[in-house]
Amino acid sequence: MPANILNLSAYRVLHVESNEHDYHITAEAIETPRRCLHCFSNNLVGFGRREQMVRDLPMHGKRVGLYVNTRRFRCRGCGKTFYEPLPEIDEKRLMTRRLVDWMGKQAIKRTFASLAEEVGCTEFTVRAVFRDYINELERAVRFETPKWMGIDEIHLIKPRGVITNISNNTVVEVLRDRNKKTVIDYLYRLDGRDDVQYVAMDMWKPYREAVQEIIPQARIVIDKFHVVRMANDGLEKARKSLRSELTPSQRRGLMHDRFVLLKRKHELTDQEHFNMDGWTKNYPLLGEAYRLKEEFYDIYAAQSHLQALGRYAEWRKSIPAELYGHFEPIVTAWENWQPHILEYFNHPITNAYTESLNNLIRVMNRLGRGYSFEALRAKILFAEGSHKVVKSRPKFERRDTRSIGFALMTDSITGFQRSTQSEDREKNYGADISTLIRMIESGEL
Repeated sequence: MPANILNLSAYRVLHVESNEHDYHITAEAIETPRRCLHCFSNNLVGFGRREQMVRDLPMHGKRVGLYVNTRRFRCRGCGKTFYEPLPEIDEKRLMTRRLVDWMGKQAIKRTFASLAEEVGCTEFTVRAVFRDYINELERAVRFETPKWMGIDEIHLIKPRGVITNISNNTVVEVLRDRNKKTVIDYLYRLDGRDDVQYVAMDMWKPYREAVQEIIPQARIVIDKFHVVRMANDGLEKARKSLRSELTPSQRRGLMHDRFVLLKRKHELTDQEHFNMDGWTKNYPLLGEAYRLKEEFYDIYAAQSHLQALGRYAEWRKSIPAELYGHFEPIVTAWENWQPHILEYFNHPITNAYTESLNNLIRVMNRLGRGYSFEALRAKILFAEGSHKVVKSRPKFERRDTRSIGFALMTDSITGFQRSTQSEDREKNYGADISTLIRMIESGEL
């Protein structure tokens, strides 16, 4: 009899054939049913056989087909017939459980087409296995609710909401869209939502309304980078407006002006300082636009929200009438979101990690074009080895023995140990963004 190359103890290998690409292994279950599956009678007789082809883990670079000689039985007690249940076989499809588990994990890192080719099934089957695997992970994996939450979006065909744990640099959810109802549904189902202290976001009204409705205790902080970016946008509009009125030779004199103007003043090289002096003398409005950009950045160097408010008021008054239209979006945003913008100076948290995650997701989307949103979301949230897990233990407390006897003390110690052990648990803060970046750069994801 051939050796059991399957390494499945529940089966006896009867015959092995192989070719260039595949293993064909004939086997049968070692244990036979002892009772009827319907009435549990032990009065069974054989009633024929059938061969079932079950797919198993690839071996030695070859696909594996397991041909199981399945026995059929008839119960003399109830008269019903049944085939013997096959151990280690998935309940929903003719695959071994270990193959299903392996495919689910591999589908997060690899394309469905490559897996289908390696196993010898269809892409549809891989997608079905992947979907079941992710559904099981959704039920089993619970991320800690972030006390400092970040809400942002990423454009994958359409805008998708991204929820991050700012204090731990992790991502905890990728939403189907960024609509108010979607954000509300997520926040409403969030365990421990009352523990959320701060929420950093951009100036998207549905985010604010969802947070105020579901977690009103959380302080909303408008992300610094979304605000100062508007100063760059105003400068860019002024630059383009000026260039549209220049001759071709004058435009050549402003070569590489965009890259220089978007730099902070302290970052300019000597040559760039020299070029800037020439540009601002020839085009004073360009120099004024650069000044407005720099002074707006300086608002965020304020030590308090009152100081920031004063700096903004001075900045607002200094806008020349010719440039007001270019910087008007900042003025409008500040007036509409002022309390939440100023909250940054009380609690300086930002969505910088969320922005780096967005860059990561864009790269992943380019590498795996054709992925559905569900597949891309799973690759971000459930990549094996990417989660930041911390084991939490309660603080040690000295026992009080002043008013109890030895027996009571012993019971107290035992109870203390039991309560301490019951409180030990692992906290999963989500997929670590830096780990995800390393995994995609090394080709692991």
